Amino acid sequence: MDLYSRRIVGWSISKRMTTDLICKAMVMAYNIRQPPFGLVFHSDRGSQYTSKRYRKLLSHYGIRASMGDVGACWDNAVVERFFGSLKHDWIFKIAQPTREHMKKDVAVYMRYYNLERLHSANGDQSPINYENSLKKVSGWT
Repeated sequence: MDLYSRRIVGWSISKRMTTDLICKAMVMAYNIRQPPFGLVFHSDRGSQYTSKRYRKLLSHYGIRASMGDVGACWDNAVVERFFGSLKHDWIFKIAQPTREHMKKDVAVYMRYYNLERLHSANGDQSPINYENSLKKVSGWT
């Protein structure tokens, strides 16, 4: 999640929380954003995020890792809030008969979340509309 606009820029789905899962999400995010050297990526201290493979990927992209304190759930509150919305506003309200159905359904939610869902932190604009309004005002491209 880009904390500025609340846009979900990288995601992946798997049966288990593995290093491969988060590497896929980071590659997606990097390819969408292509951030300048020195971007800070914040996470919890899960073994996936502290693995050599993941740290090597971040280093390759010039991304600096930031990790919350052990047991400090509020350090990542914005992302935790997103997962709560995904589960309670979407996943739990729609039958998920297969894993493949869930993957497709989550993709639909990601489009909704980024394109349509209004965020009070964005002046009641969707993440992509918020980013686009910044581009118009600043000339940022």
